[in-house]
Parts: sequence; C-alpha cells; structure tokens
Amino acid sequence: MVESTRPAAAGERSAKPAGKDVPWRPVARSSTHELVIAAIEDQIMNGTLAVGDLLPPERELAAHLQVSRAGVREAIRVLEGHGVLRSDVGSGRGAGTFVAALPSAALARFLRLHVALSNFRLQEVVEARLLLEQTSAALAAERADAAALAEMERLLAVMDEPGVSREAFNDADTAFHVAIAEAGGNSLFSDMTGAIRGSLRAPILAALTQVSDWEAVAQSLRAQHRGILEAIADGQAGLARRRTEEHIRSASAMLPGLPAE
Repeated sequence: MVESTRPAAAGERSAKPAGKDVPWRPVARSSTHELVIAAIEDQIMNGTLAVGDLLPPERELAAHLQVSRAGVREAIRVLEGHGVLRSDVGSGRGAGTFVAALPSAALARFLRLHVALSNFRLQEVVEARLLLEQTSAALAAERADAAALAEMERLLAVMDEPGVSREAFNDADTAFHVAIAEAGGNSLFSDMTGAIRGSLRAPILAALTQVSDWEAVAQSLRAQHRGILEAIADGQAGLARRRTEEHIRSASAMLPGLPAE
C-alpha cells in the first residue's frame, strides 16, 4: 500500500497513514452503502478523521468494515458527490481518497434540490434569507475592508449597465448579497447566503421575466442596493440591517410569485 505524502493545504491537518490508529469497527453483514457512509461519518464526527486525512484503500476499508468492495465504492461515490470526500486517481504520492472540506457549491446544490422538491417551502427559504442577510449586512458594516467595498461597487456597476439583461442583473444581484456576507467575515454566513440565493435563482428569474415594467423595478432595486452599500461603507450597522430588511421585503412584494416576507 502506498501512503500519501501530499503536503497539507492551508488549514488542513497532515494526512494520517491510511488505516492506522483509526478504530474502524465491522458493520452488520446486512448493511448497505448507507451504513458504510455512516461509518465514515462517525469517524469524521468524533474527530478521528479530519480534512486532508487519507482513507484506507477500497479493499482494506471493505475488510475493516466486513462489507463488499462494491458497498464501499458506492459510499465513496455518494460522499464525493456531497463534497465530503475527494479522490485522486493514479498511484504514488497524492493518490487515494481524502476527506475534503465541504464546498459551498455542494451546499448550494443540496438546498436547491430540496427547494425544487418542496421539502422547504419558498416562504421558509425567504424567511431564512431575511434573518441571515440582515445580520450579514450589520457585520459587513463593522468589518468590510476596501477590497470588499470595491467588489460590491463593481457588482452594482454591472446592474447599472444600460440594457443589462434580467438574467445578468439577477446573477449580479446574487453576487452582491454574497459579497456582503463575505465582507462580514463569517464563512458560514457567506456559504449559507450563497446556498440560499442559489436555491432562489430560478424562482427569482422567473418572477423577473413576468415583470411588465422591468426598468422601473430595476431602478428601484438599484436604489435599494446603493442604500445598503452606503450604510455599510459608513459603518452604520443598524442602518445596514434595516435597509437590508426593507429591500428583501420590498423586492419580494414587487416580484410576482414570491412571498412578501
């Protein structure tokens, strides 16, 4: 067996030798790949496996858990899809299956699917967005640096472009709100904001296409965005929070099919 000597990335712990000092326990013989997933998740939750750690090879892990290699293979495939694991094919240094940090894209994909399947009502998503983005705006007013403010200005400029399409406007709008969350310095807030906004992209774009007086709506949204940015740039957390709440409620009321709060 070849052990990885891949250098740990920033924020990662050095990878443990595959299978050593990891208390793998056999799972029931009737288990499916879901139980293999649970076994891997247990090692992550109890801190035995962390970001950057290398899992044992497929054959060895199957022997540890006393399951088929097919079950292990399917479990790894599912966890890769969730962004929990990543596999580097080949042999030698850097090859194998590693514990990965959950990327924002995986979180957004998960939430988009649940919204599409109506596991979360649109009303619930908008309510969550309202609470989350108010706090993010207040934090941004306290913590935003020059680079963060410049990025928000750039996105407002995209929305200000003459003849901007509704789709491009919507994407810049989403990026603007994510930039606010990032400026607040809380990575969980920014990931959640990106996921929520990603789940709302389709319904918001559908609502924008139904607006009869698009220019009037766009001008109103531009003014609201500008007001939020001004409050953040001036360091007025309370005002940034209040303007964000007013913006989300107003935008929802203007767009057909979206809940007003």
